[in-house]
Amino acid sequence: MIRFLINLRIAFASLGSFKVRTALAMLGAFLGTFSLVVVSNLSESLSKKTEIEISKLGENLLIVKSGIVRRVGARTNLIGEATNLTIGDAETIKQNSLYVKDVAPSANKIFPVRYGNTTLSSVLIMGVTPAYTDIRNFQVQSGNFFTDEDNVNLSKVAVIGTKVADRLFGNEDPLGKNILIYRVPCRIIGVLEEKGVDISGFDQDNQIFVPLNTYLRSFVNKTFINSISMKVIDDKSTSLAKAEITDILRSRHKITGSKKDDFTVIDLKDVVALSTQAMDMIRILGRVAALMSFIIGGLGILSIMVLIVNERKTEIGIRRAIGARKRDIMLQFLMESSVISWCGGSAGLILSLIASIIIFTIAQLPMVISIKGLFMTLLATILIGVLAGIYPAKKAVQIQPVNIIKA
Repeated sequence: MIRFLINLRIAFASLGSFKVRTALAMLGAFLGTFSLVVVSNLSESLSKKTEIEISKLGENLLIVKSGIVRRVGARTNLIGEATNLTIGDAETIKQNSLYVKDVAPSANKIFPVRYGNTTLSSVLIMGVTPAYTDIRNFQVQSGNFFTDEDNVNLSKVAVIGTKVADRLFGNEDPLGKNILIYRVPCRIIGVLEEKGVDISGFDQDNQIFVPLNTYLRSFVNKTFINSISMKVIDDKSTSLAKAEITDILRSRHKITGSKKDDFTVIDLKDVVALSTQAMDMIRILGRVAALMSFIIGGLGILSIMVLIVNERKTEIGIRRAIGARKRDIMLQFLMESSVISWCGGSAGLILSLIASIIIFTIAQLPMVISIKGLFMTLLATILIGVLAGIYPAKKAVQIQPVNIIKA
């Protein structure tokens, strides 16, 4: 232990004689550590956020969209809309599917909304059934959601999002107030809890829910719907339910053979998978950048250690002459290269954690520290220090004490 402490003190004293070069050698280890930790933390945080957003949309959720939908990343783009998805389709799925627990047909369109002298030009009006709140994980903050009886009786009632409530009423209680949605007067019976922006970027608090039958009859005068939300009985049955739903709808829509579907069944796990693939790509690119930084840092450490060996030949020869063993000399230079790498890596680790916290705070991301990233950083820092010191250490032990003393 005493010998180790002596070697450590010699290492710091030696590196202190080459402050600028030592700092430059540390820079590579610093950048490698910094980039690896930040990218690992950021990718883990984004993955966590995706999981949270998916859970907000509903548990074990499948969504049928009318028309053909293509997914790009976490977003869905409607390529062609069909007009033959109906409430009857939803009822048939609920009655005949072995894997679907409940269904909620829905339709939507943007309408202007007015209360008094305040007009909101674009609010998404959702025509839904009462089951929608459970399937899509919406909770009522005040008042109540409408009932099946309201839906059957074509009641002109509405449940509004928190952002709509704030923009229309401010500090005034909206319950019981009448608003004009397009040309239809509706009485507010409830306000939803805040949901925020979903994974597609849509603000879920800027919408109003009305009974589906009321919406179809009074707002759009149509019989077809836009989508069906379904709650699968458990997580393991999602893929089976998806195939079963596809078969049911193809049969109802008389789609045979190789004809393309006029609907799309969306499994939100596919969205998670796509997001995970994107995060994996970011993680790989970050690790490549970190690897390059570590390699450059290793070369920097190697060069300064070779320089130190050349300038300390006399010291090495004297130590050999008074009894220092080869392994002592080798250990000395391996320790010095490790100190350079460790100091650079430690600085990078501390600043990367600070930077991660700042990024999480500004971007409002979940606070996640990647243990795997920290472990990889620690391992890389140790390896770079040891590998970069092997050649200089071998060169140092080859110096002969007799030759140096004679010189």
